[in-house]
Amino acid sequence: MGDIISLDEKLNLSASQKAAVARRRKIAAVRRIFQSTHGADRCERCGTALTPENRGKARRLHMPYRFCDSCADEYKDYIGMLQGSRDESSYWHNEAWMKVWRAWIDYHGAIDTYLRSDEFKRLVSELQSEPVP
Repeated sequence: MGDIISLDEKLNLSASQKAAVARRRKIAAVRRIFQSTHGADRCERCGTALTPENRGKARRLHMPYRFCDSCADEYKDYIGMLQGSRDESSYWHNEAWMKVWRAWIDYHGAIDTYLRSDEFKRLVSELQSEPVP
């Protein structure tokens, strides 16, 4: 008779296990978003580690993204092409290249919009207020 399992205890254990799984999923979702967008020591476009030697140009040009010098040059060229100037020596700057930059900028804009959404703020708030198991 000592081996009888309390149904209430079993249900509570199951509920706490489900809550732990849900919390892990939430944490993983937030972590993925922040890892892809908030690596302060990495170029936002190519992922190269930023050092004082390879990020000076982007700072001087007041760009809205954290770029290494190579990506900063490409971004500057992209903006220049949007404004009508083209460097003929950069033959790879074609319509497909423009489309890649446009998609990259749209993607980061969408992430920024999501990070400012009420639902995302609620998720972060829930994670901050939940006790860690």
